[in-house]
Amino acid sequence: MTTLTATKVVQAVHAPAEITDAADELRRRAANDEMTPNEVMTVFEAWAMSLQAKELDEVPGIVFLRMWLRRGTLEPIINRELGEESLNGGWTEYGRARCKAFPLGVVGHWPAGNIEIQPILSMTCALLGGNAALVRIPRGLFDLTRMLMEKLERAESGERLARRIFMAAFEHGRLDLHEAMARAVDGAMIWGGKESVLQVRSLPFPHWAKLAVFGPRISVAAMDAGAWSDPEQQKTWCQRLARDVWQFDQQACSSPQVLYLERSPGRATTQFLSSLQRAFEAENQAHPRQTIPAALTSAIARARAAWLLGDPSRHAVFPMGPDWTLLVGAGSELPEPVQGKTLAVLEVDNLMDAVAKFDGNVQTLGLGMANAEREKDLALLAGQRGVDRIVKLGRMHTFTPPWDGVDLIRPMVRIVRHVSSAD
Repeated sequence: MTTLTATKVVQAVHAPAEITDAADELRRRAANDEMTPNEVMTVFEAWAMSLQAKELDEVPGIVFLRMWLRRGTLEPIINRELGEESLNGGWTEYGRARCKAFPLGVVGHWPAGNIEIQPILSMTCALLGGNAALVRIPRGLFDLTRMLMEKLERAESGERLARRIFMAAFEHGRLDLHEAMARAVDGAMIWGGKESVLQVRSLPFPHWAKLAVFGPRISVAAMDAGAWSDPEQQKTWCQRLARDVWQFDQQACSSPQVLYLERSPGRATTQFLSSLQRAFEAENQAHPRQTIPAALTSAIARARAAWLLGDPSRHAVFPMGPDWTLLVGAGSELPEPVQGKTLAVLEVDNLMDAVAKFDGNVQTLGLGMANAEREKDLALLAGQRGVDRIVKLGRMHTFTPPWDGVDLIRPMVRIVRHVSSAD
């Protein structure tokens, strides 16, 4: 790690010693060169500007990443989680005591391999707390991650921030490298499916290491009759829902897998479903899928067939190919997620009955509600049933804390409390 150009920051590693040496160097650099959140955000803003490049336009989530890196997004989060004085590394007064956020040291990141920008998003949370970042890069994200880090290198003068980042690309099955990485960190942010999360949590972390775990969950959308039947707002609601489905190819934990529509006497959902179909067609034209794994194509075909054969009252809307699918029926049970832009649309008599069946596996509830008082009741019930985020449709992927019920920056810092000996 003598130089830290993007080709050095993002490296394929083959031996545990490479990770151990990198972590030792990162820890030294972070300790010798404190960066305040304000200084980090200045770099992030320049980085966000550099990501407005034509070659990145088709990267899933790139628009969101640009928005996330802006000071206007991050400063309120830091103020809430760490206190306003922390922006410049100061102490916050609490009566006769004062508190200050200090970095943990080196924070390890195990991002999920199916979200292209997640290595960057995870890393930024630790960097804002003054930490160095040691990031495991899934092989499939190596080229894209290096491209994004090259943009950081060009945007930053002096490379202060880049010098506290090391991204190690290695195969999922290299347990020796995972173990070396775990031993070398003071904290970790862990993302992914059940098997991956359990594997990483079992690694030999130091006993003092702080772990933030974001495991596999699903998300749901719901609308009351006043919202979905409003002719003036119907098109907008459908566009918002289509965007939530399209982002990250419906693979994120925050992607809606089902839409519950609350029935209303005398109001048929036919017009709404036609509007939703047009929104899906428009989104597919604007953001067509470039490739699709054979296994996903097969899963979509099986889901379509099973849906139509399973109950004569059901129907489905989809093009000839596997681009998108609407599975239309009724009932409050959560269907098995298919992903691949496959949305189950289920009519229910009462949204409260559907939410009451949630079992803690629902992360985000995206709402379109015309009745504000009923929305408050629904939000209360959703919180009681384990939902961590309740947002407006179109904002289901907005990456802002709390996420999965916890802050994003505070878990990767130490809040030191000082009471003067003169008191």
